[in-house]
Amino acid sequence: MDKYLKDFDLPHKHSSEAALRHWRSAVTIVKNRRRRFRDVANLAKRSEAEQQKLKIKENLRVAFYVQKAALQFIDASGRVEHRLSEETRDAGFGIDPDELASMVRGHDIIGLKVHGGLEGLARKVRVSLDEGIKSCDIPIRQKIYGLNRYTEKPSRTFIMFVWDALLDLTLIILIICAVISIGVGLPAEGWPEGMFDGVGILVSIFLVVLVTAISDYRQSLQFRDLDKEKKKIFVQVTRDGYRQKISIYDLVVGDIVHLSIGDQVPADGVFISGYFLLIDESSLSGESEPVHISEEKPFFLSGTKVTDGSGKMLVTTVGMRTEWGRLMETLTEGGDDETPLQVKLNGVATLIGKIGLAFAVLTLVVLVVRFLVKKALHKEFTDWSSSDALTLLNYFAIAVTIVVVAVPEGLPLAVTLSLAFAMKKLMNDKALVRHLSACETMGSATCICTDKTGTLTTNHMVVHKIWICGKARELEGSKSTDILKSTISERVSSILLQAIFQNTSSEVVKDKDGKNIIIGTPTESALLEFGLLLGGNFDAERKEYKIVKVEPFNSIKKKMSVIVALPDGRLRAFCKGASEIVLSMCDKTVDHDGKSIPLSEVQVSEITDIINGFASEALRTLCLAFKDMDDASEENNIPTYGYTLIMVVGIKDPLRPGVKYAVQTCLAAGITVRMVTGDNLYTAKAIAKECGILTEGGLAIEGPEFRSKSLEEIEEIIPKIQVLARSLPLDKHNLVTHLRKLNGEVVAVTGDGTNDAPALHEADIGLAMGLAGTEVAKENADVIIMDDNFTTIVNIAKWGRAVYINIQKFVQFQLTVNVVALVINFVSACISGSAPLTAVQLLWVNLIMDTLGALALATEPPNDALMKRPPVGRSVGFITRTMWRNIIGQSIYQLIVVGVISVYGKRLLRLSGSDASEIIDTFIFNTFVFCQLFNEINSRDIEKINIFRGIFDSWVFIIVMVCTVGFQIIIVEFLGTFASTVPLSWQLWLLSVLIGAVGMPLAVVLKCLPVETDSSSIQHDGYEALPSGSEQA
Repeated sequence: MDKYLKDFDLPHKHSSEAALRHWRSAVTIVKNRRRRFRDVANLAKRSEAEQQKLKIKENLRVAFYVQKAALQFIDASGRVEHRLSEETRDAGFGIDPDELASMVRGHDIIGLKVHGGLEGLARKVRVSLDEGIKSCDIPIRQKIYGLNRYTEKPSRTFIMFVWDALLDLTLIILIICAVISIGVGLPAEGWPEGMFDGVGILVSIFLVVLVTAISDYRQSLQFRDLDKEKKKIFVQVTRDGYRQKISIYDLVVGDIVHLSIGDQVPADGVFISGYFLLIDESSLSGESEPVHISEEKPFFLSGTKVTDGSGKMLVTTVGMRTEWGRLMETLTEGGDDETPLQVKLNGVATLIGKIGLAFAVLTLVVLVVRFLVKKALHKEFTDWSSSDALTLLNYFAIAVTIVVVAVPEGLPLAVTLSLAFAMKKLMNDKALVRHLSACETMGSATCICTDKTGTLTTNHMVVHKIWICGKARELEGSKSTDILKSTISERVSSILLQAIFQNTSSEVVKDKDGKNIIIGTPTESALLEFGLLLGGNFDAERKEYKIVKVEPFNSIKKKMSVIVALPDGRLRAFCKGASEIVLSMCDKTVDHDGKSIPLSEVQVSEITDIINGFASEALRTLCLAFKDMDDASEENNIPTYGYTLIMVVGIKDPLRPGVKYAVQTCLAAGITVRMVTGDNLYTAKAIAKECGILTEGGLAIEGPEFRSKSLEEIEEIIPKIQVLARSLPLDKHNLVTHLRKLNGEVVAVTGDGTNDAPALHEADIGLAMGLAGTEVAKENADVIIMDDNFTTIVNIAKWGRAVYINIQKFVQFQLTVNVVALVINFVSACISGSAPLTAVQLLWVNLIMDTLGALALATEPPNDALMKRPPVGRSVGFITRTMWRNIIGQSIYQLIVVGVISVYGKRLLRLSGSDASEIIDTFIFNTFVFCQLFNEINSRDIEKINIFRGIFDSWVFIIVMVCTVGFQIIIVEFLGTFASTVPLSWQLWLLSVLIGAVGMPLAVVLKCLPVETDSSSIQHDGYEALPSGSEQA
């Protein structure tokens, strides 16, 4: 079938607009275009939104430059006065919301000075720059200055989904047929007999529409919950005198927001303080060059990103008064790109729809021709009655209903249903899927490039070993710290505490109970905790020394440096970072008295051995150093050499529980796990061996060595690389690119920093860390791992495989029903001149195989067996030979059963009397439905014999099966007037069930038939060869 689906191949990521348009044009047969394309990108709306976005950006850029030029010619006295409203004045504020918004948006520095600068502005919005706002003031601030929320499209109501379901062309035709049937039937057959056929069709249509709408509406609710989760962004603010974390939607004008590298600016604001703050404003202005924010350029714009540095800002404008608010309105227009599986199944639905339409037309032609020939033979060709009209109308209704059954509209929609279900479950399991296709692609992942810190390890760091004053020490609790304090001199202790408390981007703050809490990265938090245990006072140290310049830590330099002014006016530089980098900058060390003494080559060698020893114990190693600067004029240039080494630190970060098992699970599933870390090679190897990543024959390599390799060398070693240590973000990006292009792998990669964004974007599946990750990393990721746990990544892979397998199960089930229903109706029309299944019965069968079948099979939870088979390849055929074997086998059996009952049923069942034909027709319908129900159970596993494994874990499947059986009983026993059925005896009910159940042992026989010719253990579809013996069961 794959050769007929070439128009429906789509890349799983970064699809071009041409590719998206191409497959849409190839979809020719659609019963309900609005419903079929509801979950795919609206390219027209997306284009409009893009134009609107560009217009807003252009207007902003023009307004900014025009205003900037104009302000040079306007002095303070010639400025436009903004009148303060009574409401604002009565609330105690001294500046109008629109004036505040205009000033920041236009970067009006003169306007800021008119209002008294930062302090004057803070007074006018009633806030203390140290204490922040008071929580009790939040309602009045929201009333005057607005909420930090954006205009969103209203959610679709249930009635809208009912309307979508009703727009099915075939259902509309059937409604018209039903109305005509009632109109013709009433005069011909009288009341109420003349209404039965028409009302039966209308009731069936109502049921189909209702069940479809309920399924679609529940699915939309799952996506709505997912969207809410995606928009959850939290920021650090100072309120009521202490630091706290709040949602960006709870921000109000006057809030003091703390920003650090990778954060998204949550509202418009004014700079309070900070170091080396670089802001990327390209999302608003389109300008790629980052802007340096300082007292001279103090304005922040909502939606921009912090690319470097840290600082504090005063919130001045929120919500729809910001330019970002206006842009947010356009961000959701057009929807997400469709997934490759959705597109592929649109192709399958189109192909089968063409076949079904041809069968429907042929069936109609055969029925009409036979009817006309019969009338001609009886010499009644000129004698027409209303009953003849009803017969022809019934033939047309049957043909239309065949199209309803034959066009598998539910196939592409089943993918969305399965993905929605999987995404909802994954959200409960701490994985937020941002892009639908990622969940699907993760099932094909052959390689996971994972970070170490926080993903494989707990991220709960403590200082475990240190080297200071020439001696290595192990620390175990406060007792060890007390011993350390007694063994080092006061001068050494003073320098060490300065190095810890001055050279940090983290903070020690008070919570609402007055207790100390540390806010910052786990590594810095471990150092600060160590400093506090040594008796240090963070606030006192910070007040005693003034920080002159900061060079924040980043993953490229792998160090952080500061210059501080000492009380006597001298300058001192502090540096901490990767041990070998900082050690290479040192030419002296601190002795027991705190004096700087020269560092000999022998000592450097000894210290290097200490560092490697710490690293071999899986400890993260850092060096702390300082340098007294002789020339005060050099305060803007942080030294790069001549430092004095204070201490080597070994920080313990234990392996997460369950990581070793998760790695083993990946390896068993054919997924290679590669560790990419900025840590020392020895540390990386120790952790990799502990969790089973580094195996015999595997290669551990450092970033600089990897970068120096030629393309030929990389091609040779890349399959063996298991650990990449001391890596830069560029190394991660290069590794991902080479794995995909040279090795043909489907790569998932984790990332948390701003510099990881290119690798996350390039990978097949980008996985951002929810706890340690920056907003920039999350924005470029496909999935956010909310607990930063490697086990969660494995869970995503399992669900990705479950989605693929579930859709295969559903396709196998639906194609079997398609084949049987088409052949039965066509052959019966040719032989007997009537269809064995009426329009109402076919609509019920359509409901079983479409919406209810999708609910039952497409929402099955994953099982552990999924992770014991290799991943599905990139270019694999979706409908496998194994599936065709099952479809053909079951179809032949069902066709034989229905054919035998149709021809020999009365004789075999010894039926006689006037109602024998009605009983046989009902028995055929009942048997056909039970054949589908048992085949639905068979479809739970395409290859394995034991189809009952985990059946009670799938409560949706159980409910669907029970409801289907229950409603089948109601249709046959109580709705015969509308459904053209008669009540059956208990013997015939039992026989229907037994004939349907024969499909189960038949499935066992079919699964024992070999279908693959490949002698290898891996089939063409990427799965292991069909197992035998106990493994098969």
